[in-house]
Amino acid sequence: MPERPIRLFGDPVLKTVSDPIVSIDDRVRGLVNDLLDSVLLPGRAGVAAAQIGVNLRAFSYNVDGDVGYILNPEIVELSGEPELVDEGCLSVPGLWYPTSRYPFARVTGIDLDGNAVELSGTGLMAQALQHETDHLNGLLYLDRLDKENRRAAMKELRESDWF
Repeated sequence: MPERPIRLFGDPVLKTVSDPIVSIDDRVRGLVNDLLDSVLLPGRAGVAAAQIGVNLRAFSYNVDGDVGYILNPEIVELSGEPELVDEGCLSVPGLWYPTSRYPFARVTGIDLDGNAVELSGTGLMAQALQHETDHLNGLLYLDRLDKENRRAAMKELRESDWF
């Protein structure tokens, strides 16, 4: 399956709250395949369905060799003191800014068979779980930046060759 193009900042799908998956059909199975194919490319820790233009609650992840997906993910636990971590996004290419993230995150959801799934982790996995769930809630990491960094990021974004 060819890579699905990543939607870029300014595309309305990235600012839309994704719909829950209510039934698992061939469309959803195809979406999961596309998400998994898309996340396997180098430099990708996660891809949300919204980033490939699908307004459904699903994302894939690829962290430290652990590759998978989750449908209808919801954050059920965030713990530790939030810390600033360098963060970027496929939908905002070339920009990296310190973003406040919790050091531990846990999400629950389902798989393609409707079975309960729980994902949790620290470090990059915690960051990815928060980042991808934000996408499904219509948020980009830019929305979480402090005022000074957000201003700098928006200036850099406007001056980028892709915007």
